[in-house]
Amino acid sequence: MISKPDKNKLRLKRHKRIRSKISGTAERPRLSVFRSNKNIYAQLIDDVAGVTLASASTLDASIAKDSTKVEQAQAVGKAIAEAAKSKNISNIVFDRSGYLYHGRISALADAARENGLDF
Repeated sequence: MISKPDKNKLRLKRHKRIRSKISGTAERPRLSVFRSNKNIYAQLIDDVAGVTLASASTLDASIAKDSTKVEQAQAVGKAIAEAAKSKNISNIVFDRSGYLYHGRISALADAARENGLDF
């Protein structure tokens, strides 16, 4: 019997490879994205100090639960961009966490770009 590859294990392998090459600073924090089946989460992280500067997710009350997952991802992208602007952050490093740049991940990234983040 042929066993199927564990998708999450492969994603974590890609994530480690990506993280070995990128890192966030106070001037240019890392926008890390995590996607679960129900929700999507985004954080701005300063890896030098090891702190989260801002975060947004579909668990926030301001994001509508009755919309599609892609629309929710766009709302999270807009929310994280506004949180970054309030802290005078405009340049970031995008960390897709091993997910393919497609669907909800690209929707979040595009919404963040449209709302003033540069990456």
